[in-house]
Order: sequence, then C-alpha cells, then structure tokens
Amino acid sequence: MEKPLLAIVIPCFNEEQCIKETVDKLFTVFDDLLKKNKIKPESYLYFVDDGSNDSTWNIIEELHKNNSLVKGQKFIKNYGNQKALIAGLEAVKTIGCDCAITIDADLQQDEWSIEKFIDKYMEGFDVVSGIRNNRKTDSFFKKFTALAFYKVMNLLGANIPVNHSDYRLVSRHALDIMEQFPERYLFLRGFFNDVGFKTAYVGFDVKPRMHGKSKFNFASLSILALNGITSYSVVPLRLVSILGFSMTIIGIILGIIAVCNKIFFANFQHDWAIDLIMNCFFGGVELFCLGTIAEYIGQIFLEIKGRPRYIKDIELK
Repeated sequence: MEKPLLAIVIPCFNEEQCIKETVDKLFTVFDDLLKKNKIKPESYLYFVDDGSNDSTWNIIEELHKNNSLVKGQKFIKNYGNQKALIAGLEAVKTIGCDCAITIDADLQQDEWSIEKFIDKYMEGFDVVSGIRNNRKTDSFFKKFTALAFYKVMNLLGANIPVNHSDYRLVSRHALDIMEQFPERYLFLRGFFNDVGFKTAYVGFDVKPRMHGKSKFNFASLSILALNGITSYSVVPLRLVSILGFSMTIIGIILGIIAVCNKIFFANFQHDWAIDLIMNCFFGGVELFCLGTIAEYIGQIFLEIKGRPRYIKDIELK
C-alpha cells in the first residue's frame, strides 16, 4: 500500500492557550513520520473551532498564514464536540486525504501513538481505534461513570470497546460510507464500531492537560451518553413495554389480594402509607417510561426537520 496523505482533525473550543503548542507538537510528529517515509509531505492539520469566544480562531488564522498545512473552519456558534468531529471529517474528505485521525486539541491523547495508527492503516485496516491504557488521570466519579456508560451501551447493543475514545484513524473508504449516514445526531463511537469496518486497536496513555481545564463536564458527557443510547438502540423502548406489562400484572395481583381481603377479612383496614408508597412507585415508573419515550420522540422531531448539523462561519483551505 502507498504511504498515505494524512489529515489530522482537531476540534477545539476556547483553546487559545493550547493551539500553538499543539501545532508545534503535531508537526514534530509529522517530521518524524516523514523521515521514516510513512506519510506524504502534503499531510496537514485541520482545526474545527466549535464557536469559541476567545482568541482560538485568530490564532488558527495566523498559523494558516504562516503555514498552509494548517487549515480549519469556524462554526457560527457552539454545536458540540461530535458535530465538530463530523465537520472536520467531512471537510478533509472534500479537501482530499487517504486517511484522517481525530485528536483532542489539548493533546492529552498521546500524539506519538499516531505512528502506530499509520502502521495499522498500512496493514489494511479501515478504522484504527484508540483505547486508553488506564484512567489514572480521572477522578473516582469519572472512572465510575465512564465504566457505567460503556457497560450500559454494550448491554443496549452498541458494542463499544471499554475506554474507547474519539482518538481514531479512519480511511477514505470509511469516510465515503459515513457520508451515507445523514442523521443529525450521528454518534461516531457507535457508528464506526457498528458498520462492520475492518478495525484494529491501539493502546495509548493519557497525559495531563497542557493548559486550562477540560471543556467536557458532567452535563456534556451525560448528553453525549444519552444521544449515543437513543441513536443506536431501541432496547430502552422494549424495556418500557416489558416494564409496563410487568406493572400491569403486579397491579392485577394486588387488586386480587385487596378483593380477597375485603371478602374474607371484613375488618381489614388499608394502610394509607402503603397506598401512598404504591402510588408514588407506580407514578414514578409511569413518568420514567414517558420520559424514555419522549427522548426518542425528540430525536425523531429533530431529525424530520432536516436542519443542518452545523453552520460554518469561515473556512481556511
């Protein structure tokens, strides 16, 4: 296989402290790969500014003026990390590349693992997924919630490897197929593991952030998880049906017990506390089921509008 033209897609949001250092480090990796004759010299970086309100885009423009191998686009507002990744992958496909790697702007994901990604690509893999070697840099809460997310996603049929991140390489062939999936809330971790691409895995270490704090908080990660579940599984809807049927059976049994008590135990008095608890329980189950159904209806509502995933403000090619 011929050495590839590589594009590295870097989504960023308020990363003015990191951008220059990130570019220097990634070009150092490029230089090493060029010396080893593993990539083409036209390989480039593509930044997606996800509606930053600091100097991130100004720095990207300055870097582009000094080096045409730094390219990018700016969103008109913040659309979220997944849409920034999709926009970057769609853009580099249009500009031209043999394969693309997505990596975070803070380079917590070890950039020197890129060589391993390229080696796997040269072996014929369409997707090379990065797997964290450990979660030493995470708090106990983040470790627990991350593990719970992967367990739940796999139980629901999404088949996502544990500790898989959006640090991955995808071939031009995979990008061509991704173009056939126009849904607004495309969940990339599910998509690239679900379609059936020939996939390899590369372990990598996670480093502390160079500057600032992570832009991912509990709320944004929760939204990502919820979108992933509702985008790639209808199992929760089936569970709602099963739960509804089960609650109906329980209700019938409790009704029979109440009638028998009334007939055979004339002095039987209902305990108001038990009634209250049962009402709260069944009411909670009903609201949970309605909420689950509402999430799917919401996804349908957003999809049928046919609105664009994102709107570009400026693009540098």
